[in-house]
Formats: sequence, structure tokens, C-alpha cells
Amino acid sequence: MSDRTLRGKTAIVGMATAGVGEAPGFSAMELLGQAAVAAVAEAGLKMQDIDGVFAATSSHAFPTMSVVEYLGLKPKFFDGTNVGGSSFEMHLLQATLALDAGLCDAALVCYGSNQRTAGGRLVSMSEPQWHETPYRPRHPITAYALATSRHMAEYGTTRDHLADVALAARDWANLNPEAFARGPLTRDDILSARMISDPLTKADCCLVTDGAAACVLVRADRAKDLPGKPVYFLGAGAANHHRSIVAMPDLTTTAAAESGPRAMDMAGVRQADLDLVMVYDAFTINTILFLEDLGFCPKGEGGRFVADGRIAPGGDLAVNTNGGGLSCVHPGMYGLFLIAEAVAQIRGVAGARQIADCSLALCHGNGGTLSSQCTAILGSEAAL
Repeated sequence: MSDRTLRGKTAIVGMATAGVGEAPGFSAMELLGQAAVAAVAEAGLKMQDIDGVFAATSSHAFPTMSVVEYLGLKPKFFDGTNVGGSSFEMHLLQATLALDAGLCDAALVCYGSNQRTAGGRLVSMSEPQWHETPYRPRHPITAYALATSRHMAEYGTTRDHLADVALAARDWANLNPEAFARGPLTRDDILSARMISDPLTKADCCLVTDGAAACVLVRADRAKDLPGKPVYFLGAGAANHHRSIVAMPDLTTTAAAESGPRAMDMAGVRQADLDLVMVYDAFTINTILFLEDLGFCPKGEGGRFVADGRIAPGGDLAVNTNGGGLSCVHPGMYGLFLIAEAVAQIRGVAGARQIADCSLALCHGNGGTLSSQCTAILGSEAAL
């Protein structure tokens, strides 16, 4: 039987982004600070009310220490778990555990990066993988290209299917004024794009942007007294099978096949109940793999599932409605921006891209090279 003791115990009451796209002249911490200050203000709180801090960044060895110092906080509880881009879905679960246990009363989850304007590349602190280094992989793209090639060979997935993912992301981005990559994009543009790591082209790869995001969580009973519309934590799950791509048990099946069911069990929902699906699309193959592993279509059918605009505006399933990492924002780690879009959609403030009657959203984070998988379910008061 599923453990649903955490379902609905906490809520996001403040959410903000900053510096999305290009933010010249600002450090990663300054951008994080902008998002944090805005999220706390939206929650109707003061910075000194924050007594729980959860952070992971691409550029700080001790992220919570750096955040606490920069923001002048004195938290009672803090956690700097870094499992890559999925860290922030994990932080929702950790913050909920801490709040439910009374270890803190107001939790800040935050991230910031100036990856684009700091030089257009991410300088990772990750240790070299000794069994990969001799082959000089161009990570992370080499790893995702391996998974793509295997999926194509095993299931008949095509570059046209990958293009369907990129086209859908751009169509959503064109409805989002905050998205970095907007404008026309054709199938021919995608299929003729420069090859980077066969079979992935530039059009199959996420953006390189600046950007920061932050959210504030409190216990559900307190959320009703704060000004922002609460978005409730309903469930989360995580799974991790490997660090290096060469140790991945099956290149066509990710640990999302375990994290997704755990999150949905805790939330008491099924795939058909979900109004919005936000998945970490660092590469076009990610969307296909995660839709399969999260149970929206059978294994091997992801390519055909996304064809013909099925996940684009007006399609059967709303996926990555902000434009995703492919066309909206990707500042090194993207997981908190999945949450930001889910909050906007559930609150009904997503503007031209707003989907009708959005009460339940799934956010799925991916870390490393298809390594750490974390899934979270968020919902409106009507979903409780």
C-alpha cells in the first residue's frame, strides 16, 4: 500500500525566476538572489522568515553555505543535495519532510547560473569518469547520443520523431514571452542542422542560457493565510541506477520507470489524471524516453507517440508548455524551471500558453547522463 502521509502537507506559496536567457553583468549568486528575493516577497514573507534552505548549483562546492551567506539567512535546516538537474524535485521532497517534522517553518529552494554570459559553457566540477576518459567523449551529448542510437536501433525511432519533440517545444515557446528561443522553426531546419554527436544535431540539444529560479514552501495549514495561491505538494519519488553512461543497465530505459510510479502512488494519481507533464528535455530523446518510462505510452512507442503534434499546443497531452530546455531556458540545471512552469499553469497565470483547468502537474527531473531521476506531483486545492 502506498505511503501518502506527506500528500498535501506542504505548498509552494512563492515562485519566481530571474535573468532567463541572458543577464550580462550578474554572477550566478546574484541571479539566484534576485529570484529568491522575489519568491519570498510573493509569498508575503520576509527574508528572515526563511529558516530552511535547499540549494544546488553548477558553480558552488557548498551551495547552501554560499546562499545563506549571500542572503543573510540563519536557517535551522539546510540541504545541498546535488544530483544534477533533478536536484530540485528532490528538494521539494526534502523540504516537505523537514517542514512536516517541524525542523523548519519556511523553506527556500533556489538555483542560479550565468552560464551563457560567463562564457557560453558550463565548467563542471564533476570528477572525470576514468573508464570513459580514454575515449574522449563529448559529454553530456555523447551519452545522450548513445541512448538515442540504441533507441533507434531497437524500436525504429527516427530523426523525424526527434524533430517532433523540438517542433512542439518551439511552438510552446512562441506562446511564452520569457522563452529565449522564439520564432519560426521548420522540420527541414531541424533535420538539416549541424550534426554534433550522431544522431543528435544542434537542434536536438538544449539551450545554453543564464537563469535563476526559487520557490518557497510552508506547511499547508499556513499556506491558506498567505497571499499567493498555494500549489500543493502531492507526491514525489526518486531512483538512481548509475553515474557513468557506460554503467547504465539499459540505454533505452531510465530510472524514471521507478521514480514516476512512486510519485504517482504517493499522490494517488494516474497518468490519465494529469493535466500537465513537465519533463527535463536536455535533448530531444529525453522527452521520448521519459514519456515511455513514466507510463504515458509503452516502451518503444515514444517516437510515434510524439508525432503529428501530439505534445504541441492543441495536442492530446500538454508537455513542456514553457518551451522546455530546448526553446525556453537551460542554465546548466533545469529542474527548478519545470516546477516554475507547473506553478504558473496551476495558478492559471501562464498567459497565451495557459492550458484549461490545470489542477494536476507532473514535474520530472533528470540528472547526470540519464542518471538521477526524480518525479514530483503538484496540484491545486481542488486536487487535494
